[in-house]
Amino acid sequence: MSNSSKPKHTLADLRVQIDSLDSQLLQLLNQRASVAESVGEIKRQEGSPFFRPDRVAQVIKNMQANNKGPLLDQHVSAIWREIMSACLALEAPQRIAVLGPQGTFCEQAAVEYFGSATELIYCANFDEVFHATSSGTAQFGVVGVENSTEGAVARSLDLFLRSPVHIVGEISLMVRFNLLRQSPSLDGIEVVMAHPQALAQCQSWLTKNLPHAERRAVSSNAEGARLASTNPAWAGLASERAAAQFGLHSIAHAIQDEAYNRTRFAIISLPQTMATPPASSKDCTSLVVSVPNRPGAVHDLLVPLKTHGVSMTRFESRPAKSGQWEYFFYIDLEGHVSQKHVSQALQELQSLCSFYKVLGSYPVSE
Repeated sequence: MSNSSKPKHTLADLRVQIDSLDSQLLQLLNQRASVAESVGEIKRQEGSPFFRPDRVAQVIKNMQANNKGPLLDQHVSAIWREIMSACLALEAPQRIAVLGPQGTFCEQAAVEYFGSATELIYCANFDEVFHATSSGTAQFGVVGVENSTEGAVARSLDLFLRSPVHIVGEISLMVRFNLLRQSPSLDGIEVVMAHPQALAQCQSWLTKNLPHAERRAVSSNAEGARLASTNPAWAGLASERAAAQFGLHSIAHAIQDEAYNRTRFAIISLPQTMATPPASSKDCTSLVVSVPNRPGAVHDLLVPLKTHGVSMTRFESRPAKSGQWEYFFYIDLEGHVSQKHVSQALQELQSLCSFYKVLGSYPVSE
């Protein structure tokens, strides 16, 4: 081989370069962490909120704008979210209530939104997530509110009615269900356990491949995986994360009926923990209303929205459970409450309602 065809650097040379760069990165990260600690002291003295999702989004957007590659923008986003999460933990550790046990999609949504340097509080159901957040045990909670296949998560909608928390953000997660059990075979499965939404989202596959297996609803998909780890005749529908957590085989992958199955999670907090986020380039305003039971009442709700040019992106009804055939309507609108046309539409809409509550005005998940 001629000298001109030899590589400029050997593998050993490149590893030395990487080790040197890693040392420089660590030094810079620790410098950043020291500055973050000073920021935390100022926030503590001023009584300012420690976690600012708009600030996180701004930093990540700036870093992506300055990114010249070869790192992809989504990798830059993931790296800086973790850096900011670690620095925030030095300022003030954040407690986040999620649906447990470990391995739920709710846990995954929390980690993707807040970063992994947070203290997760695992709850048995969404009722407990709301309670932990409203009582101040957790600064924030993460709850599923809507699935692209099965629609609204009914219990979450009901809990918003009388809880003092509001929505300050959202994250949309691609959800892939895997069949998990102790042995690497479909043979001998008597019971499949998962959250009711997961069972519904995988019903076609289950009907075709496990027609005689009982479908048993449990509090979460990770709880189904945990139970599957205790009995060889049981299986769960859950994530790869849950499979690793409970030492299970993933014997069928991505068995949800819709390939692009997504679940939308709301980030909730008390208003005194975090006020309504400022308007961004793309926001959603969520509210729940009820109207008097008279002809044309629901139609009248839509008139202020049309008049002021406000688009409605979701409209769900839930029984008021009053025994009078009355309903609550959950509505998502495009825009932020601080925008004039949205504010005017809401003011007119409120005058038509017997019950009216804004659940939150917050940035839309990318």
